[in-house]
Amino acid sequence: MAAGGLALFLLAMLMMTEGLKTYGFRSLRRLLGRWTSTSLRGVASGMLITALVQSSTAVTVSTIGFVNAGLLTLRQALGVIFGTNVGTTMTAWLVSLVGFGFKIDAFALPLIAVGVVWRLAASDKRYQGVGTALAGFGLFFIGLDYLQQAFGGLADAYGANALGAERDDHWLVAFGIGFLITLLTQSSSAAIAIILTAASGGVIDLADAAAAVIGTNLGTAVTTALVALKATSAARRVALAHVGFNLVAALVAFSLLPGKLWLVEHLAVLFGIFDNPAAKLALFHTLFNALGVVIMLPLAGRFAAVLERLFRSAEEDLARPQHLDATLATTPELALSAVRAELPRLRDAVRTLAISALQEPRPLAARADAASQLADAIAEFVAGLRVESMPRDVADAMTRALRIVRYLDEVAQLSQAAQRLATETAALPLPRSPSAHAVAVLQAEASTIADLLDSFDEAYQQGKTYLLNATVERGIDVDAADALLDDLSSLRRLIQQWSKAVIALSDHGPPAAPEAF
Repeated sequence: MAAGGLALFLLAMLMMTEGLKTYGFRSLRRLLGRWTSTSLRGVASGMLITALVQSSTAVTVSTIGFVNAGLLTLRQALGVIFGTNVGTTMTAWLVSLVGFGFKIDAFALPLIAVGVVWRLAASDKRYQGVGTALAGFGLFFIGLDYLQQAFGGLADAYGANALGAERDDHWLVAFGIGFLITLLTQSSSAAIAIILTAASGGVIDLADAAAAVIGTNLGTAVTTALVALKATSAARRVALAHVGFNLVAALVAFSLLPGKLWLVEHLAVLFGIFDNPAAKLALFHTLFNALGVVIMLPLAGRFAAVLERLFRSAEEDLARPQHLDATLATTPELALSAVRAELPRLRDAVRTLAISALQEPRPLAARADAASQLADAIAEFVAGLRVESMPRDVADAMTRALRIVRYLDEVAQLSQAAQRLATETAALPLPRSPSAHAVAVLQAEASTIADLLDSFDEAYQQGKTYLLNATVERGIDVDAADALLDDLSSLRRLIQQWSKAVIALSDHGPPAAPEAF
């Protein structure tokens, strides 16, 4: 019965989460992106969204996605992660105040019926999600009812001393059980429900149940860490932040467990829940997670700085400027020197990216994004300087630098189209390979690039003629030829922008043409 009840509970949690995500998670994701300007607002966002979708994992994954996309800094993400731990306590309150306070069959079965009808009747996918969530909500309590019955039988057999309260290590045993249940079910909500049901059924006492609840918190963090082991650097940092928060919260909760239980007992009398063990546990769960936020939030900046130094990738090192510093903004000449020192890094990174695109089949998206991020960082630094305080020659040089950044950024963005062209035309009998001539241009110095541009343009024109003739003669499908012609034009644009950047960067070349900006 316990296994069946747990299975129903897990299915219910899945349905509730998926239904709510279908209905409104896109809006909640936008909320997450907008409401994290400070760490405190990040905590509030994490609490609210986790409480609504009943899945800290979904919120954590979204947070990782925002960090990867550059929409959230790691420090902002830490606030959200801290908040999810408080938001996930909503499950405990739901179980304790609703699951044990009503006759379950009286409303669970009608709720399932309403949810199923809603799901079948709704034509819009978002509103179908509401029906799925309602049906899951009903199943949630059916599964909880089976768990209550199963633990009621255990209580009759073992009483409240199932873990052996006379043992000195019974709290550690309870902690380990909570940790293990979370790992096995892959759901802290399910583990919390089991523990609350066991405590309400008299299988374990309040202290052991509290220790087990602490174990579930650490268990869900370890689960997240295991998922992120082979993920991006940002994902691993966020996962480690989750583990760090829960570990600190668990250590503090264990060290203060007698005092917290005393506080819970007194608050339970104040709130009128003194005769509800499950509600006391929900209160304990909320208190120790809130205490963890109080301890960790002031340290978020330092914690983020430590995490930023871990799991660094080559792409992240490339994307981070090495010479730009906000303190240089008040001295235009020094700011210009910093920009001039950064531009060759961007040029070399883009050159390597473009040549790799034309010669290698491996994915380049991460490297292209890193180059674009460095270009954005340089452009933002220049844009943040006060033009009115600059000498005229410095302002002109900054304008020239922005133009070069624009050229190189476009080369990075066009690299994937160039890679598609090189891959698709490798087996075609082109008279002259535009990709090979493009590589020659990319490898050339500014003093010799003009002659190579003429050679590339001839290869481009011959390649275009070949593709058009092959289309007319039906040697190549029309749609495939259109795609290849688009990529060929992108390659030509890439070479044009690269040439302008190299000439502008060279002391021997003329200024970049203003009309191309």
